[in-house]
Amino acid sequence: MILDFVLFVVGLCLIIKGADWLTDGASDVARSFGISTLVIGMTIVAVGSSMPEFVVSACSAVRGNTDMAIGNVVGSNIFNILSIIGVTALIAPITASHGNVRNDVPFVVLSSLVVAVAALDSYIGDSDVCEISRSEGLLMLCLFIVYLSYTFAIAKDNKNDGLRENDGQDNTERRAMWKSVLFIIVGLGMLIVGGDVLVDSASNIAHSMNVSQSVIAITIVSAGTSLPELAASVMAARKGDTDMALGNIVGSVVFNVFFILGTSAVINPLNIGNITVVDLLTLIFASVLFWAFTRTQFKINKWEGLVLIFVQVVYYIDLLINAKNFN
Repeated sequence: MILDFVLFVVGLCLIIKGADWLTDGASDVARSFGISTLVIGMTIVAVGSSMPEFVVSACSAVRGNTDMAIGNVVGSNIFNILSIIGVTALIAPITASHGNVRNDVPFVVLSSLVVAVAALDSYIGDSDVCEISRSEGLLMLCLFIVYLSYTFAIAKDNKNDGLRENDGQDNTERRAMWKSVLFIIVGLGMLIVGGDVLVDSASNIAHSMNVSQSVIAITIVSAGTSLPELAASVMAARKGDTDMALGNIVGSVVFNVFFILGTSAVINPLNIGNITVVDLLTLIFASVLFWAFTRTQFKINKWEGLVLIFVQVVYYIDLLINAKNFN
């Protein structure tokens, strides 16, 4: 028990420092190539910080523990939108451009609707089993390719603008490119190792406290694998780079559904098991709320961040109250 607490702290330290290095390296690379930090956040940072989710879901699919694979993604995305965006907004208001709201944030809503429709096909179709099939997994992977193509198209369109913005900067103040790349690689490694250590130790602590395994999958595991995104977004917000914080969450949410869940379903059709309609509706509600907040004033303020955190707390309380349904 004591060893698990020590490992928990070690994992947390690795995640925080890894996120700091990753954010620094990614920002330097973005400035060097004239690519916006929003795009870097939606690609490199988002994919890298989502690796813990990928490892957990893919391994769960291989082992046939499909409700863990789905629960990890659904729980992580709920945590990303409600807790991470909420906490980040408390540190610094998250500003979203008109293009972000029109082009990027809708992918968050789309990904939530896709996973809900795929998981609940027995309620809306002729299927007798609630599962995400291999064909649906392939469709998600196709949507991921579309998303990546779209993102890089934006990067290409904005490249010249980014270069013009950087013309007045003193290049001597930047790190050498090899150092920036090293920061990204080492930072990602620390995030992945730290996330793995933290999730394992947290799960052991929960088991020792007789907490249901299914509840652990939706709460401890999903929140634990989302800590890299939390650390990366908080570090970015503290440095005033809310574009990267926003891009990190948008990219992570889309990556979790279209790539991680898609890949897991291709490995093994995913029966939703104990994942309920309430969980999926909460994910959709969180996505729509996120879109609505960014659309109103193109900014998520502190009070809106508090609302997001409040919804997360209510959701977790409901999970604990109904924990017996997951046994």
